Amino acid sequence: MYKRQGYHSISLRQLFDHLMRGRPLPPKPIIITIDDGYADAYTNAFPLLREYGFTASFFVITDFVNERRPEYVSWDQLREMAAAGMEIGCHSRNHPDLRGKSVDYLVWQALGCKESIELELGFHPRFISYPSGGYDQRTIDVFHSAHYWGGLTSHQGIVQSSDRPFELVRIRVRGSYTAEDLLYVLNLEW
Repeated sequence: MYKRQGYHSISLRQLFDHLMRGRPLPPKPIIITIDDGYADAYTNAFPLLREYGFTASFFVITDFVNERRPEYVSWDQLREMAAAGMEIGCHSRNHPDLRGKSVDYLVWQALGCKESIELELGFHPRFISYPSGGYDQRTIDVFHSAHYWGGLTSHQGIVQSSDRPFELVRIRVRGSYTAEDLLYVLNLEW
């Protein structure tokens, strides 16, 4: 349905290249993001994305993956998803609200998540999706210093700015949405 409507999935890296370097994007670009790394990201979302030729950015809680919690994806599943063109990003080590935390704590979150993904998947994640949308300027500063390129908020919107790569907005899609509901939301004047 979305392909017929002319939507093209892009990665956050493509958005970053567009915002920072002016690289063109396809018409009607869409970035699909999926937070937390629950097992259904692999069993439900990933097969549908492949079937319809879309990609997505999956943000994982690395301590939960490391602990092999059964309700979360595994590193093997994430390797398969990354090999299929899915983007894997950081959703922190253990999903805390990052606002008001000390620099040391934020460094532990930023580097711990990065190092787990590097060790298991072989690349540096470049984006953080702030757990529950909680971040502040100190959070931005620490993740920026850890060589992340941007951060996703829980603020609603579709217009991104090169001035605020660590405050990217997005549209929250509820589990109750139908395909028609999502198309309606995508076509709103944000």
